[in-house]
Amino acid sequence: MVFIWDYDRKELEKSERGRILILERQINYGFYLSDKEKIKLADVKKYWHKLNLDAPRRKLFELLIWEK
Repeated sequence: MVFIWDYDRKELEKSERGRILILERQINYGFYLSDKEKIKLADVKKYWHKLNLDAPRRKLFELLIWEK
């Protein structure tokens, strides 16, 4: 497992794996009040099978996105 608490976001955004790590962090650990961006639904759908999410969050997202 890779922790990205102290990272250069611009460098991570250059690779697909980096974008996935950022997305996982946003979903699993939430946002800060200073964050202005929202999670893009298209990105969640695109990387769904590659995301390492907590089981309860994964179930919630499945319900919200695909109504499963």
